[in-house]
Amino acid sequence: MRTRTSIALLIALPINAVLFGAGAIAVLSVPELAEHAKSLLPAVIVAGFAATAPIAWMLAPRLRVRQRRDTARLHA
Repeated sequence: MRTRTSIALLIALPINAVLFGAGAIAVLSVPELAEHAKSLLPAVIVAGFAATAPIAWMLAPRLRVRQRRDTARLHA
């Protein structure tokens, strides 16, 4: 498995939680939207799942270590 794929899989769950939380807060905090929460919250869930993979895939390269330090030099 490639490094980018591994990182994307590791960060997918937190990204999904943030997307769902932001969507749920947006729906429940606006009174006009809260009236339709029964239909909007499932839409928020589906939209969160759909957006999770592309966002995780775009963020994964940014989380890679750019330069490895020499650990022997650090502990000397």
